[in-house]
Amino acid sequence: MKAFINVNPRTMDEAVAILSRSTREGTRAVVSGGGSDLLGLIKESLVQPDVLVNLKSVSGMDRVTSDAGSTRIGGLITLAALSRDPVVTSRYRVLADAASSVGTPQIRNTGTLAGNICQRPWCWYLRNGFPCYKNGGDKCFARGGENQFHAIFGSGPSYIVHPSDTAPALVALDASFKIAGPGGERIVAARDFFVAPGDDPARENVLTGDEILTEIILPAAPANRRSTYQKVLDREAWTHALASAAVVLEIEGDVCRRARLVLGGVAPVPLDRPQAARLLEGQRLTPELAAQVAEAAVADARPLTKNGYKVPLTRALVRRTLAALANGG
Repeated sequence: MKAFINVNPRTMDEAVAILSRSTREGTRAVVSGGGSDLLGLIKESLVQPDVLVNLKSVSGMDRVTSDAGSTRIGGLITLAALSRDPVVTSRYRVLADAASSVGTPQIRNTGTLAGNICQRPWCWYLRNGFPCYKNGGDKCFARGGENQFHAIFGSGPSYIVHPSDTAPALVALDASFKIAGPGGERIVAARDFFVAPGDDPARENVLTGDEILTEIILPAAPANRRSTYQKVLDREAWTHALASAAVVLEIEGDVCRRARLVLGGVAPVPLDRPQAARLLEGQRLTPELAAQVAEAAVADARPLTKNGYKVPLTRALVRRTLAALANGG
């Protein structure tokens, strides 16, 4: 493992300045919140930093604050704390469910919300140093190789899946992300934060090398909202979702007035399914309608040679998630 310098900035401005200076000097600086994904990347030689910027020394970045208009969540809040926060559990249940489903208790106690959003894919070709698109090469080895856990949506050139549990929930909630950089702060909608391989196969999000995701902003939650997040794993702990579904509904009486459905684990970015969600609007949520929506959610899936099982699995997951909300979940 390459030796590196650890620095502990006291403010986000100081952290950004360190990243910018490293860029100018031609060295590699990386940020660390919880560090669980970064440690794996360093061990696998995907990242060889000269400077590690420890954000844990920046105070006030792990809080949830709320008013009548919105809720703001610091990027350094741990997933465990997020899953238990009373504002999040009462107003944004889908996000609490997603946070509580990540990894193991040990990971949730150290991993942060920003880290979960920004983590790199767990594709075994990427993580084992193959010269694929994500590693600067000119092909995706998963396309004709071991692609059991890869994307069933998207046309490449890379068939990775985005591994975050919280990202689909945040897209479904119409969240916005605050990003700090050398030019000041900017706000990006969650749906625009993630970068598809067709736009840039080497990146998963819009962050540049001297920017940091600092805060997540959630719009006010209507009183008639129901939401949840569910996923399917190949084993009970540690692994990432084979497929997941974040569903947010607004229900008046027994009629759905507004719906959002976002899939995870099946595409290179959190996959919004607006056409499927619109089938719910103006309708009572019946088992028959849930089955129709689930079918629409996977209608354009294009599985690879070994991951066709993900299509019926995702269909059943969407139907089951809608059934949970129909029952008041």
